[in-house]
Parts: sequence; structure tokens; C-alpha cells
Amino acid sequence: MTVNGMRDFASVGIVGAGPTGALLAILLQRRGLKVTLYEARKDPRDNSGESGRSINLALADRGMHALKVAGVSDDLAGALVTMRGRLVHEKNGVQSLQLYGRRPDEVIYSISRHRLNQALLDVAARLPGVDTRFEHRLEDADFENATAQIRDLRQDRLSSVPMQPLLATDGAGSVMRRRMAALEVIETQEADLEHGYKELSIPGGPNGAYRMASDALHIWPRGNFMLIALPNANGSFTATLFLPTRGAVSYEALTSPAEIERFLRTEFPDVYGLMPNCVAEFQAHPTGYLGTVYANRWSAGGMAALIGDAAHAIVPFHGQGMNCCFEDCLEFGAAVERNTGESASAPALSRSARCLPWQDVFAEFFASRKPNTDAIAAMALENYLEMRERVVDPRFRLQQSLALELERRHPQRFIPRYSMVMFHHEISYRTAQLRGDIQSRLLAELTANAATLQDIDYERASQEITRELPPIGYIPA
Repeated sequence: MTVNGMRDFASVGIVGAGPTGALLAILLQRRGLKVTLYEARKDPRDNSGESGRSINLALADRGMHALKVAGVSDDLAGALVTMRGRLVHEKNGVQSLQLYGRRPDEVIYSISRHRLNQALLDVAARLPGVDTRFEHRLEDADFENATAQIRDLRQDRLSSVPMQPLLATDGAGSVMRRRMAALEVIETQEADLEHGYKELSIPGGPNGAYRMASDALHIWPRGNFMLIALPNANGSFTATLFLPTRGAVSYEALTSPAEIERFLRTEFPDVYGLMPNCVAEFQAHPTGYLGTVYANRWSAGGMAALIGDAAHAIVPFHGQGMNCCFEDCLEFGAAVERNTGESASAPALSRSARCLPWQDVFAEFFASRKPNTDAIAAMALENYLEMRERVVDPRFRLQQSLALELERRHPQRFIPRYSMVMFHHEISYRTAQLRGDIQSRLLAELTANAATLQDIDYERASQEITRELPPIGYIPA
């Protein structure tokens, strides 16, 4: 039997059929590999999704680029809701829209994680050579014998599966990563943010009408905590409350219905009335974990590798978790191509996958991605402070306006860090971080004695930018 002109024994296993695993399966199949995709959950296409657990996802340029390369972006078009900026809700009732970028196409998209997962699995299921096995849970990995123990939960049967190789896209709580760490194959750190989240809902109005602006990500910044809301295609919003896990104002302190009701009504008065079930949801929904995962390596020889959140989970405050994982999938595919000569357009693998130089593939993937995933992990943590506090600071707002103006004047040299991260997949996270540090210092210096953009010394700004920021190699239209 052949698949795309290749022998059917040229195969890989993937553990975890969330969005990252599903996209990776699609990309690898299109490079000529047969893929077996294992997932502990039941098929998510058979249900409406688990309420209360998943933050709505923000799909930006990096994620969209990966979906286009995989040829699946058209399958998702109807599920995307465009957001062109942050709509900030201050406690005094004042609202202000902060546009994400300078150009009309600089937008991000809200999408349900469940809906995205369903669409990617639908595409994967149509591809010859992709075998998806739901209710199959990874329980152990034996790196001496290059086998993994996977349990068929429906029949309670444990099977030994060769890791030739086995790619782990099983998320922040990765079984594979923790097994690697326990056996000292890799060293890891899971850094808790000491803040958690709960999902709340804002139902749509009559006939599916939105009850707030639908073209924005809504933020209620309150210093040490915040509420956000992302629009859904059906007129509803998915709201997420980020709050310390312990302390005077925390999930630990809010226990009774009266305390919860008082807190939500007092802190978020303009939206409280739009959340009729918020107290019950607060009590019923679990508190989600927020943290960052670090690992000094992502692989075990040529047997197994960690990809996506399994390798480097980050906090969600830059809207890049999924985008970063999808970029991983592209980079992994590119590493396969560099080491085998096969491309997505002309797959021609003719040997067993176990004979491919997987250790070299894993090493190149790690070397190319690790600096970038470390960079976005740091920037995501920084963005939490920005979202919950700085967005209402007049000095911050002036600097944001100046950044967009400097981009207009110097498009080859100055692109705001947020824009580099969100709208320019051709600019690496590490480059965005390094240039962003320089730009942040320049913005602080230029606005030190300014109250408005009219007070800015643009001649000085031009000199500083020319001296400190080389052309980035990208000229916006």
C-alpha cells in the first residue's frame, strides 16, 4: 500500500489531537508521512465542548499563516470574528478603543478553541494516511526500549507502541514531558503565575444580536486583576476573569454567592447586567491554571519530541499561545524538509520513518525555536501588566500613539513591538523582543516631557531611530 506515492511504513505517532496535534498531522501527511494521532478525550466533533475550561483563542498573523500553508484557512472562515482593537472599560464607565495597528488589515480574530479543533480534525480525517484514535491515553514511555504505553480507554487495553518517533502535542500538562523529566532525560520548570482564571458567559441578544461592540476585545482593567471578553460568531461573548489565587481579593477569598455577586457587580458594573448566570458560573466552573513551562531540551534521542505547549506553554496575555504552537508546526515541518529533502509540494519519502534522521530534525527544531519561545514567554508575562493596569495610564497611551506615528514616518525601521508579534510572521519573536526593548526606551525618552504628540521632537526621534534601529527588511504597504 502507498500513501501519496510513499510506503505506508513511513509513519510517525502524535500524542494529543488538540489544535496543535491536528495541524501537525495535516502538515506531516502533506510531506508524505503516515500519521497515527492518539487522543485521550472522546472525539470533540461529537459534542459541543466542555464549558468553563478553555479561554477563547486569538488567531493572529502567525496562526493564519500556518493555516494557509496547511491549506485549511478557508475551512475556518465562517468561525472567525474580527477584532480591530481593545475596548477598555474603566470603572468610572469611560470606554476607549485602542486600535491594534495602524492599517485596516492589522486585526486579530476570535475563535472558539472547540470550533477550531473540530475544523482541523475534520480536515485531518479526510486525508489518506491519517489515523486518529480517540480515547487512547499515553500512560508511560520507556526510552531504553523506545516504546510508549498507550491505553485504549474503551476496552481498557494497554498497548506498547514503538516510538519511531512519537511526537507529543499533549499540552501544558504533557504526560510525555513529565515522564522525560522524571527519568532525567530533560530538565523542566513549571512557573506558576499565582493568578488563575474562570470562564463566564455573556449571552447574545434577540436574534443573535451582539450586546456590546463585536469588533473588539473588551478589557476591564483593575490593577491586580481584570476581566476580558471575546466575541463569538453566534452573538455571545466568552468572558474570562483573571484574578489572584490567594489574597484579599482572590479566588480563595470569594466563596459565598453574596461575596461573588458583590465583587462582580462592584468591579464590573457596566457588564454585570449582561451576565445573568455569572455567580452560578463562578461557582461551577473550575479555576484554570496559569503558568509558563520551560525545558532545557525538547526531545529524547530520535524517539520522542515535545511540540507546542508540551514544550513551552505560556500565559495567554499576548494572544500568542496557539499562534506560537502553530508556528512550531511549520518550523518542525521545515526541519523535516531540511533533513530529508522532501517538501510539502512534492513528498517523496521512500524509507521507514524510523530511518530518517529524527535526532537531527529534533535538534534543528529546538535550536530554531527555543530562543523565540523564550522571547514570547517573557513578552506574554509583560503584557499581563499592560492589559490589567497600563492600558488606562495616559503616559502609556501617549507612547502607544507615538509608536504608531513613528511607524508611519519610519516604516522600514520602526514597527511597534505588539505589531511585530501579532501582524508580522516574517519577524521572529526574538527579533521583536530585541527591537522592542530599544523602541521602549526611545518612547520613554521622547515622551518624558511631552503631554501630546505635538510636543514630540520628531527630528530627534528620526536621528535616534536611524542610529539605533537598522532597517528590518520589511516595508509595509
